[in-house]
Amino acid sequence: MARYTGSSCKLCRREKQKLFLKGSKCFSEKCPLEKRNYAPGQHGLSRRAKFSEYGVQLREKQKVKRIYGLLETQFENYFEKANRQKGVTGGNLIKLLERRLDNVIYRLGFAPSRKAARQLILHRHFTVNNKLVDIPSYLLNAGDVIAVREKSKKLDVIHDSLRRTKDNIYSWLTVDKASLTGTFLQIPEREEIPLNANEQLIVELYSK
Repeated sequence: MARYTGSSCKLCRREKQKLFLKGSKCFSEKCPLEKRNYAPGQHGLSRRAKFSEYGVQLREKQKVKRIYGLLETQFENYFEKANRQKGVTGGNLIKLLERRLDNVIYRLGFAPSRKAARQLILHRHFTVNNKLVDIPSYLLNAGDVIAVREKSKKLDVIHDSLRRTKDNIYSWLTVDKASLTGTFLQIPEREEIPLNANEQLIVELYSK
Protein backbone atom coordinates (compact mmCIF):
# COMPACT_ATOMS: atom_id res chain seq x y z
CA MET A 1 0.00 0.00 0.00
CA ALA A 2 1.45 3.38 -1.04
CA ARG A 3 2.07 5.81 1.78
CA TYR A 4 4.00 9.05 2.32
CA THR A 5 7.21 8.15 4.16
CA GLY A 6 8.94 11.53 4.34
CA SER A 7 9.19 13.93 7.27
CA SER A 8 5.79 14.85 8.70
CA CYS A 9 7.21 18.06 10.17
CA LYS A 10 8.22 19.26 6.70
CA LEU A 11 4.58 19.03 5.65
CA CYS A 12 3.60 21.38 8.48
CA ARG A 13 6.38 23.77 7.53
CA ARG A 14 5.25 23.70 3.90
CA GLU A 15 1.75 24.76 4.93
CA LYS A 16 3.14 27.18 7.56
CA GLN A 17 0.81 25.86 10.24
CA LYS A 18 0.53 22.91 12.57
CA LEU A 19 -1.27 19.97 10.99
CA PHE A 20 -0.87 17.89 14.18
CA LEU A 21 0.75 14.94 12.42
CA LYS A 22 3.17 13.95 15.20
CA GLY A 23 0.98 13.69 18.27
CA SER A 24 2.45 15.10 21.48
CA LYS A 25 5.50 16.53 19.67
CA CYS A 26 3.22 19.11 18.04
CA PHE A 27 2.45 20.56 21.49
CA SER A 28 6.04 20.65 22.70
CA GLU A 29 9.02 22.93 22.18
CA LYS A 30 10.48 20.22 19.91
CA CYS A 31 8.02 21.15 17.16
CA PRO A 32 10.20 22.44 14.25
CA LEU A 33 7.51 24.94 13.29
CA GLU A 34 8.22 26.86 16.48
CA LYS A 35 11.75 27.60 15.25
CA ARG A 36 11.42 27.45 11.45
CA ASN A 37 8.01 28.75 10.43
CA TYR A 38 8.82 28.80 6.72
CA ALA A 39 8.74 26.34 3.86
CA PRO A 40 11.54 23.71 3.80
CA GLY A 41 14.30 23.81 1.20
CA GLN A 42 16.93 26.31 0.20
CA HIS A 43 14.33 28.74 -1.14
CA GLY A 44 11.98 28.47 1.83
CA LEU A 45 12.79 31.89 3.25
CA SER A 46 12.93 33.65 -0.10
CA ARG A 47 9.71 32.25 -1.54
CA ARG A 48 7.27 34.99 -2.46
CA ALA A 49 4.54 35.56 0.10
CA LYS A 50 1.64 35.96 -2.35
CA PHE A 51 0.01 33.11 -4.26
CA SER A 52 -2.09 33.19 -7.40
CA GLU A 53 -5.75 32.13 -7.15
CA TYR A 54 -4.74 28.66 -8.28
CA GLY A 55 -1.92 28.61 -5.75
CA VAL A 56 -4.26 29.45 -2.87
CA GLN A 57 -6.67 26.69 -3.94
CA LEU A 58 -3.85 24.20 -4.32
CA ARG A 59 -2.41 24.95 -0.88
CA GLU A 60 -5.83 24.44 0.72
CA LYS A 61 -6.22 21.08 -0.99
CA GLN A 62 -2.73 20.00 0.01
CA LYS A 63 -3.34 21.06 3.60
CA VAL A 64 -6.55 19.03 4.00
CA LYS A 65 -5.05 16.06 2.17
CA ARG A 66 -2.06 16.05 4.50
CA ILE A 67 -4.11 16.52 7.67
CA TYR A 68 -6.01 13.31 6.90
CA GLY A 69 -2.89 11.53 5.62
CA LEU A 70 -4.05 10.78 2.08
CA LEU A 71 -2.29 10.44 -1.23
CA GLU A 72 -3.45 12.32 -4.33
CA THR A 73 -5.53 9.57 -5.93
CA GLN A 74 -7.21 8.72 -2.63
CA PHE A 75 -8.17 12.34 -2.10
CA GLU A 76 -9.52 12.68 -5.64
CA ASN A 77 -11.66 9.58 -5.11
CA TYR A 78 -13.18 11.08 -1.97
CA PHE A 79 -13.91 14.30 -3.83
CA GLU A 80 -15.63 12.45 -6.67
CA LYS A 81 -17.75 10.54 -4.15
CA ALA A 82 -18.64 13.77 -2.33
CA ASN A 83 -19.56 15.41 -5.64
CA ARG A 84 -22.03 12.61 -6.42
CA GLN A 85 -23.81 13.02 -3.10
CA LYS A 86 -26.67 15.43 -2.47
CA GLY A 87 -25.83 18.64 -0.67
CA VAL A 88 -22.77 20.88 -0.58
CA THR A 89 -19.79 19.10 -2.14
CA GLY A 90 -17.17 20.67 0.13
CA GLY A 91 -19.10 19.78 3.27
CA ASN A 92 -19.71 16.26 1.97
CA LEU A 93 -15.97 15.85 1.41
CA ILE A 94 -15.03 16.79 4.97
CA LYS A 95 -17.77 14.58 6.43
CA LEU A 96 -16.52 11.62 4.39
CA LEU A 97 -12.98 12.14 5.67
CA GLU A 98 -14.24 12.36 9.25
CA ARG A 99 -15.92 8.96 8.89
CA ARG A 100 -12.63 7.19 8.21
CA LEU A 101 -11.76 4.70 10.93
CA ASP A 102 -8.22 6.07 11.42
CA ASN A 103 -9.61 9.57 11.93
CA VAL A 104 -12.26 8.41 14.41
CA ILE A 105 -9.74 6.42 16.45
CA TYR A 106 -7.59 9.56 16.61
CA ARG A 107 -10.60 11.69 17.60
CA LEU A 108 -11.56 9.19 20.31
CA GLY A 109 -8.08 9.51 21.80
CA PHE A 110 -6.94 5.94 21.20
CA ALA A 111 -3.97 7.20 19.14
CA PRO A 112 -1.84 10.37 19.35
CA SER A 113 -2.12 11.05 15.61
CA ARG A 114 -3.92 9.78 12.53
CA LYS A 115 -0.67 8.19 11.36
CA ALA A 116 -0.37 6.27 14.63
CA ALA A 117 -4.04 5.28 14.34
CA ARG A 118 -3.39 3.79 10.89
CA GLN A 119 -0.53 1.70 12.26
CA LEU A 120 -2.66 0.39 15.10
CA ILE A 121 -5.46 -0.51 12.70
CA LEU A 122 -3.12 -2.28 10.30
CA HIS A 123 -1.72 -4.26 13.25
CA ARG A 124 -5.27 -5.44 13.98
CA HIS A 125 -5.79 -3.82 17.37
CA PHE A 126 -9.41 -2.67 16.83
CA THR A 127 -12.85 -4.07 16.16
CA VAL A 128 -15.96 -2.41 14.78
CA ASN A 129 -19.23 -3.88 16.01
CA ASN A 130 -17.25 -6.85 17.40
CA LYS A 131 -15.66 -7.58 14.01
CA LEU A 132 -11.94 -7.15 13.36
CA VAL A 133 -11.25 -4.31 10.94
CA ASP A 134 -7.73 -3.67 9.63
CA ILE A 135 -8.60 -1.10 6.93
CA PRO A 136 -7.80 2.51 7.95
CA SER A 137 -10.13 3.92 5.27
CA TYR A 138 -13.14 1.95 6.55
CA LEU A 139 -16.10 4.36 6.65
CA LEU A 140 -18.11 4.29 9.85
CA ASN A 141 -21.89 4.65 10.07
CA ALA A 142 -24.06 6.05 12.84
CA GLY A 143 -24.18 3.69 15.80
CA ASP A 144 -20.96 1.82 15.04
CA VAL A 145 -19.00 0.77 18.13
CA ILE A 146 -15.21 0.81 18.03
CA ALA A 147 -13.30 -1.21 20.61
CA VAL A 148 -9.71 -2.07 21.45
CA ARG A 149 -9.20 -5.81 21.16
CA GLU A 150 -8.77 -7.67 24.43
CA LYS A 151 -5.16 -8.65 23.68
CA SER A 152 -4.31 -5.02 22.88
CA LYS A 153 -5.73 -3.33 25.98
CA LYS A 154 -2.35 -3.01 27.66
CA LEU A 155 -0.64 -1.13 24.84
CA ASP A 156 1.17 1.90 26.23
CA VAL A 157 0.55 4.00 23.12
CA ILE A 158 -3.20 3.77 23.65
CA HIS A 159 -3.14 4.55 27.37
CA ASP A 160 -0.61 7.37 26.98
CA SER A 161 -2.79 8.94 24.30
CA LEU A 162 -5.96 8.63 26.38
CA ARG A 163 -4.29 10.33 29.35
CA ARG A 164 -3.74 13.42 27.18
CA THR A 165 -7.29 13.42 25.81
CA LYS A 166 -10.27 15.20 27.34
CA ASP A 167 -13.50 13.26 27.80
CA ASN A 168 -16.17 13.38 25.08
CA ILE A 169 -15.17 16.63 23.40
CA TYR A 170 -16.95 15.80 20.14
CA SER A 171 -20.74 15.77 20.01
CA TRP A 172 -20.85 12.90 17.52
CA LEU A 173 -18.59 10.59 19.55
CA THR A 174 -18.61 9.00 22.98
CA VAL A 175 -15.71 7.20 24.58
CA ASP A 176 -15.48 4.89 27.60
CA LYS A 177 -11.89 4.93 28.78
CA ALA A 178 -12.48 2.15 31.27
CA SER A 179 -13.64 -0.37 28.69
CA LEU A 180 -11.60 1.17 25.82
CA THR A 181 -14.64 1.50 23.58
CA GLY A 182 -16.09 4.36 21.61
CA THR A 183 -19.28 4.96 19.65
CA PHE A 184 -19.71 6.87 16.41
CA LEU A 185 -23.09 8.37 17.27
CA GLN A 186 -23.80 10.14 14.01
CA ILE A 187 -22.21 11.72 10.97
CA PRO A 188 -21.25 15.23 12.12
CA GLU A 189 -22.37 18.39 10.40
CA ARG A 190 -19.60 20.49 8.87
CA GLU A 191 -19.91 23.22 11.50
CA GLU A 192 -19.28 20.65 14.23
CA ILE A 193 -15.96 19.51 12.79
CA PRO A 194 -12.95 21.42 14.20
CA LEU A 195 -11.05 21.75 10.95
CA ASN A 196 -9.47 25.06 9.95
CA ALA A 197 -10.02 24.74 6.21
CA ASN A 198 -11.95 26.40 3.40
CA GLU A 199 -13.19 23.40 1.46
CA GLN A 200 -14.89 25.62 -1.11
CA LEU A 201 -11.42 26.45 -2.45
CA ILE A 202 -10.91 22.71 -3.05
CA VAL A 203 -14.21 22.53 -4.93
CA GLU A 204 -13.14 25.46 -7.08
CA LEU A 205 -9.77 23.80 -7.77
CA TYR A 206 -11.33 20.56 -9.00
CA SER A 207 -13.95 22.47 -11.00
CA LYS A 208 -11.37 24.03 -13.30
